[in-house]
Amino acid sequence: MIDANKIVGNYDILLMTLDTLRYDVADALFKKGRIPNLAGVMPITGWEKRHSPGNFTYAAHQAFFAGFLPTPIAPGIHPRLFALRFEGSSTTSDRTCILDGANIVAGLAAKGYRTICIGGVGFFNKLNPLSCVLPGLFAESYWSRELGVTDSKSTENQINLALDILTQTPPDERLFLFINISALHQPNYFYLAGATEDSLESHAAALEYVDSQLGRFWDALRARHPTFCIVCSDHGTACGENGYRGHRLSHPVVWTVPYSEFILNYSSKQSAVSSQAIGTSIVGA
Repeated sequence: MIDANKIVGNYDILLMTLDTLRYDVADALFKKGRIPNLAGVMPITGWEKRHSPGNFTYAAHQAFFAGFLPTPIAPGIHPRLFALRFEGSSTTSDRTCILDGANIVAGLAAKGYRTICIGGVGFFNKLNPLSCVLPGLFAESYWSRELGVTDSKSTENQINLALDILTQTPPDERLFLFINISALHQPNYFYLAGATEDSLESHAAALEYVDSQLGRFWDALRARHPTFCIVCSDHGTACGENGYRGHRLSHPVVWTVPYSEFILNYSSKQSAVSSQAIGTSIVGA
């Protein structure tokens, strides 16, 4: 496990949720070489299979921002990367960064991080009180219809915005950047030529589209500062299995999610933070 205490304050932090991405689809595309930009930075073993703490976007992200990221599927107690100070917690260790506050966003802000949310699906659109809750955790939050589920170029638009933010932020200012990628969420049929409705095939095509936009983003992160990255799904979605469709239901294809964490090293040889210091290898350097 990475020592998150050595991450916080020394690294920028990226949390990217690939909203609604199924583990089986993500794993298949990794093994077939169809997501080269993700595969190029992830561990060579590919996606880690984990269990989500929620079966739809709002529940899962509330848990994430409380420090409960997707849990490894193996039995046992699994220490967390980030936690809030809470008496009696059994999932913290000396490598867990324990933060003060009601959520990890506030906890990282107290450590000097500029906190930024780039929204995607409806729970981040700020069009009503409910959809202001999650983006309201951040010092800065962004959403427009061009970033949402109905725009076929949503990921391109989200990454363009992220690149603008990275460019405009002084390199000595630490960032906690959260991006909720919306393209995997329904509707996604328009990513598959000739399709008129969503399917596992269009879900896969949407992931390939997302991947096509990430190479330039990784480059921009490398050019700025060493960055600790968490890329995961918040939940999957059912496509007819056992008669189920959609999510906000408890089925293995919904609660089983892909997860990856990795470090993008600074592109300059002047980087002063070593991989050995935090107990992991640097990938994507």
